[in-house]
Amino acid sequence: MMNQYSRYVQASVLFVLTTWLVACASNSVDLQALQAAEITNFRAPESNILSSGQPTEEQLAVMAAAGVRHVVNLRTEGEQVDFDEKQAVEALGMTYYSLPVSGASGINGENAGSLLAILAATGGEPVLVHCATGNRVGGLMAVSHFANSANIDAAMAEGERWGMTSERLQQSVRQSLDGAAQ
Repeated sequence: MMNQYSRYVQASVLFVLTTWLVACASNSVDLQALQAAEITNFRAPESNILSSGQPTEEQLAVMAAAGVRHVVNLRTEGEQVDFDEKQAVEALGMTYYSLPVSGASGINGENAGSLLAILAATGGEPVLVHCATGNRVGGLMAVSHFANSANIDAAMAEGERWGMTSERLQQSVRQSLDGAAQ
């Protein structure tokens, strides 16, 4: 039934949720400082897992000062920014991860599982997951939620909670999930 959205993703969801619950008690971020930084499409769907669009170099510094310890970038190499994000993140003492997700075609079970594995590797420490606008973050979280629940409407709501605001991407993800459900 869900051959595209493998059992690996389901097991990863359970593992990540367990890790977050155990680790969240000891790690926290200054959400007020992050909200004041006016980061594009900033979301705090989980206490230590944040999502957003592309942060600036200055916003990354605010994140580090606010307690964020890891940054996961979903942008592809071809999506240029005016600074070396990996270098900036590491200079601020945070760990940088790159998981290139190419548009709607990259919103799939494999990338969702890879994102969950990265999140699990952070050990529950505060992490930001971002792309250009936050839409791909939400799309991957929708796929992850669907793999765990097989409920398309709930998965789409979860994707929106994480930052999937593009109607075009929402339609694409819904069609993909609908195809996987059949």
